[in-house]
Amino acid sequence: MKPITRPVYLDLLRIHLPLPGWVSILHRVSGALLFLALPLGVWALSVSLSGEAGFRAMAAAAGSVPAKLLLVGLAWAFSHHLFAGLRHLALDAHWGTAWAQARRSSLAVMAASGAVTLVVGWRLFA
Repeated sequence: MKPITRPVYLDLLRIHLPLPGWVSILHRVSGALLFLALPLGVWALSVSLSGEAGFRAMAAAAGSVPAKLLLVGLAWAFSHHLFAGLRHLALDAHWGTAWAQARRSSLAVMAASGAVTLVVGWRLFA
């Protein structure tokens, strides 16, 4: 019996990962982004609730282009994490575990999170 040769390291840019794999990796990335953004959100809420001057300062900061881009990124992270999490819950319940169904649900996650992100971006920049 011939031993299976496996890669010594995993280079995600060289390995052809199927769409469900990318959805899973992006689920982890979006969760990490949301976790890292939590202190910033708590700080902004604290400043905005400190008084009228703090509220006006946060409102002015939220109107800037970098802040809007950050909010669009966070909208993607939240929507992708939500939809991919629901997909993972369905897979845990053994719903949609066949290859074709898993690929369709991955496409649905990507389309839904993209649509939410586009709507949020349109509303912020319109």
